Amino acid sequence: MGQAPSSVLQIALLVLFVLPGLTYQFLRERWRGPVPGEQSLGQRMVRAVFASILLDAVYALAAGPQLLRLARGEGHSGWTVLAERPRVAALVALLLFVVVPAVAACAVSWWERRKLRSRYSVTATAWEHMFRDRARCYVRVRLRDGSWAGGRYGHGSYATSYPQPAELYLEESWRMAPDGSFVAPVVNSGGLYVRSADIDLLELVREQLPPDAPPVPGVGRGS
Repeated sequence: MGQAPSSVLQIALLVLFVLPGLTYQFLRERWRGPVPGEQSLGQRMVRAVFASILLDAVYALAAGPQLLRLARGEGHSGWTVLAERPRVAALVALLLFVVVPAVAACAVSWWERRKLRSRYSVTATAWEHMFRDRARCYVRVRLRDGSWAGGRYGHGSYATSYPQPAELYLEESWRMAPDGSFVAPVVNSGGLYVRSADIDLLELVREQLPPDAPPVPGVGRGS
């Protein structure tokens, strides 16, 4: 195994060869979305390292001598100028490691979207779309064994998002009739946990309950 970086120069070189590509890769996936060839972490890291090498080559061609003089300074030994001018070093680092990779990711994503007939949505799955910015509502699910479960989805509820497995926590559990209608809230309910792997059907009901449900304080009936 290789040794960990033991000097400021080694750490700087490690950051230089990794960080620009990581910024580019993260933002490209955010704006464009992952592609089939980048499902594993190793593939994504290879792409990030390649992007870093490409960006570093552009930096060297465009302003290599200036960056070297900025890092070493005039009449200084070693790399002490980085400590003597931290604001300048931070500004250059922000430009090289964040701003330029972000602009590159934005440009590549925009160009790729122009060539696609369909638009990419940052919402990865229908499950995530269903619960993103979801207002308070009631949820009923038919499990794979044919039984029904349901409850109230509110501010204290939670739905997992991609890439985590689809799971749902309802802040209030309800007793359900055999036909799937809501009967009444479970007394002293601490919530209900549901896995998508156990669900055969899931339905969202707006906070106005269906006509067959009993009145609940603060909740109107459906029309």
